[in-house]
Amino acid sequence: MIQNKLSLLFLVLICIACEQQPLARFTITPAQTSGNRGQLVRVHLDSITNLPDSLLQLVKLDDHTTTPIPFQVEHVEDRVLIWFLQDQKDGEQQYELIHKKFSKDEFPQVQIENDKGAFTISSAGSNLLQYHSELVYPPAGVDSVFKRSGFIHPIWTPNSQVLTRIQPADHYHHYGIWNPWTHVLFEDDTVDFWNLYKKQGTVRFKKLLSTSIGSVYAGIKVELEHIVFKNDTTEKVALREFQTIRVTPVQEDKYFLVDIKIEMECATESPFHILEYRYGGLGWRATEEWNPQNSEVLTSENKTRKDADGSTARWCMVQGQFRNDKGGMVLLSHPENYNHPEPLRIWPEDSNGGEMFVNIAPTKFDDWLLNPHQAYTLQYRFVVFNGRFTPEEAALQWQQYVYSPTVEIQKF
Repeated sequence: MIQNKLSLLFLVLICIACEQQPLARFTITPAQTSGNRGQLVRVHLDSITNLPDSLLQLVKLDDHTTTPIPFQVEHVEDRVLIWFLQDQKDGEQQYELIHKKFSKDEFPQVQIENDKGAFTISSAGSNLLQYHSELVYPPAGVDSVFKRSGFIHPIWTPNSQVLTRIQPADHYHHYGIWNPWTHVLFEDDTVDFWNLYKKQGTVRFKKLLSTSIGSVYAGIKVELEHIVFKNDTTEKVALREFQTIRVTPVQEDKYFLVDIKIEMECATESPFHILEYRYGGLGWRATEEWNPQNSEVLTSENKTRKDADGSTARWCMVQGQFRNDKGGMVLLSHPENYNHPEPLRIWPEDSNGGEMFVNIAPTKFDDWLLNPHQAYTLQYRFVVFNGRFTPEEAALQWQQYVYSPTVEIQKF
């Protein structure tokens, strides 16, 4: 009897020891930048282990100590382990993936709540972003043609200041952060999906494709339709758009990241020919609290609001004063985007009452022909912050967005 108990205890101890064995060590070399906190790391898991996600834990190695850190496993075509660097030191950092049961309660989760057609992403009790899937109608007495779905509003700063605005009286078709095209040739007609009052076309949410929740980020993937009004009773879908929106808190009291991936494909055998026009694509109608006296614009090419309109840029930063706070957002364009560095449409100080509007407009100077049976992608990142960002901080964020760290993998 005693021998059996000892044998059982021995087996239990072996199992516990096995469960805490390292599976792989990752040596990370940051990508030619300093101040690397928040730089994302991605490692393909299937070549390392087939253990379920619930039996994995990630730890940081530092001075002979191990510290568990937040991580997340993406499931797309294969499993990808994702986390962000934990400090701002230059040089190598080391992490280990361990066989150990992981509890989701160990780290706070970035949350998504779907309520009355709006997906709200929050972290640590604070709302960060809301995405509208249901139609939002204009104010009473305004033509219902201005209704719209498939847009972001609000984006809040970490201190809960609202950065976006919808349905302002001067432009009822402005919807926070949204992505319509203005001048499109489709089946021998030119169609305007931006200026809804023309009643030529619109963009609508079709369906939710997936949601992701974890301790690193939360996100949604949705399908939108670009709809042509052929006449008063007939509609035709000209373009299918898939948007992936991901929110990653980095420093809860300082800033977070919003990644937007836009994938487009023709919905018919007809091309979708986006014609050169001064605006179109990803737009941001900013808070009504901002004016030329309490807000500012700066681009990667050192342009300000006085001369940014019509320029091209890798990034554009807008920040300003609220009643008792400061905050803003840096818009980052990915180098693989069409016409990168992309043209900007920014309202000059002396137009539209001085209010702030920013549009990354890849077709401002050139047509873009989208052919059937091909996929076209645009990628952007917003860095949403409290206080003030310096030009150096904005430039660093673009570097971290574009250049991935080097990962050396040692399997055990």
